[in-house]
Amino acid sequence: MSKKPKRAISPLAEVEMEALEVGREWTRKYLQRKLQRLADRQGAISPPEPEEIEEGSGTRDHDHNESG
Repeated sequence: MSKKPKRAISPLAEVEMEALEVGREWTRKYLQRKLQRLADRQGAISPPEPEEIEEGSGTRDHDHNESG
């Protein structure tokens, strides 16, 4: 079997690949910080708090499931 020799990557291509990798990581961290600030400012929105039913003032699930 003949293996193809690995092509040497030019130094400029190596620098370009490194710059792209650093840029992606910087962008990820930037967006993570920005989204966290927005979430902190917005406050908790999910999941919604369950509504409390006062005793005797509402219906309960088992009231509807009883068979006559």
